[in-house]
Amino acid sequence: MPNAIELIVNGYVRLNDRAALDDLRMQRRKLAVDLKARTGFDCRATLQEIEEDIIVIEIGLAQLDGAATT
Repeated sequence: MPNAIELIVNGYVRLNDRAALDDLRMQRRKLAVDLKARTGFDCRATLQEIEEDIIVIEIGLAQLDGAATT
């Protein structure tokens, strides 16, 4: 069963909404930077999930790029 980010990305890919995917990726990157700056908290598991989300988003962007070249 796909997780939430995969469903969201698949929806944006079907809608051909590159801007929404770019915004989602930037939001995840900003969140990762903010969490890495935190001290006194163990955010490794959350950071791992965010990195995995970014990978899924980038796969969606690559699908849009592939669709544009065909």
